[in-house]
Amino acid sequence: MIVDQARYSAGRRLPCEDIGQTLAQVRESDGDDFLWIGMRDPSRRTFAEVSEQLGLHPLAIEDSVKGDQRPKIERYGDVHFVVLRPLRYVEETSDVESGEIMVFVGPDYIVTVRRGGASPLAGLRTRLEDHGHDALRLGPWGVFHAIIDFVVDQYLEIEDELQADLDDIEAAVFSPGRTVDTGEIYALKREVLEFKRASLPLARPLSQLVGAVSPVPSEELRLLFRDVFDHLSLVNDNTESQDRLLSDVLSAHLAQVGVQQNQDMRKISAWAAMAAMATMVAGIYGMNFEGMPELSLSVHVGDGEFYYGYPLALLAMALLCFGLYRLFKRSGWL
Repeated sequence: MIVDQARYSAGRRLPCEDIGQTLAQVRESDGDDFLWIGMRDPSRRTFAEVSEQLGLHPLAIEDSVKGDQRPKIERYGDVHFVVLRPLRYVEETSDVESGEIMVFVGPDYIVTVRRGGASPLAGLRTRLEDHGHDALRLGPWGVFHAIIDFVVDQYLEIEDELQADLDDIEAAVFSPGRTVDTGEIYALKREVLEFKRASLPLARPLSQLVGAVSPVPSEELRLLFRDVFDHLSLVNDNTESQDRLLSDVLSAHLAQVGVQQNQDMRKISAWAAMAAMATMVAGIYGMNFEGMPELSLSVHVGDGEFYYGYPLALLAMALLCFGLYRLFKRSGWL
């Protein structure tokens, strides 16, 4: 559906009741007037009505209606079709959610199409109108710069949040006494990959706007786009570093888990060896062979006779277990 539509003249908002009629007035004017149409999750019928009056290319319309496109900039005659992937960081779950913004930049109009909850533009339009922003005076390309600058600024904020989460996990992995679930590392790595799917593909299309052959009409705007490109390059470099560091942290965590398992197995093996030694002695003396002299060893105590084969066997088992315990303790198994 169409959520907002307006004509802008010298940075001031003017009413727009009918798109076709207003566009004709814009094209007849001598100034830098333009039309800004904002849509959210439009149906094919709504988009067809708008495209019929603006003359949008069918391929761009198909991408807009279908959605789920990679960030890109395509040219259809004097109209540029742009796909952006805005992001939102959910503080409660530390998740990164992505939306979609599609922009048609024409010579005297700009059409924005939002999909998903992570694509807020109403607040941006209001701020531009309330503060008399220069973007509204620079025409459709000025508005597009404000949009892409808004998206990349979101990237910078979310990248800081991901870095804080990464620092927490890294400190937990290498701090004694703190436990980290492998699933937490995988979850953060998945969020970083979601971030990269939005930011990395945008670098190449944005570089087209700051190169030698640029469709941006003025040098002032090209400088503004260059600043956005620098911010995006910084975000992409930091995200690549985070992805590599997460892989290293995951490898270190898995190595720690393996070492801990080896230590546990050594302890289990040591205790099993001590138990096996005592079991062996008890098994031998529990076979009740009459020919074993130790079973009849005795000493006269007063008027009675004390058989000491049984306590002697217990003492032998205790000494063997104690000897093995000292041996395993000295070698670091216990």
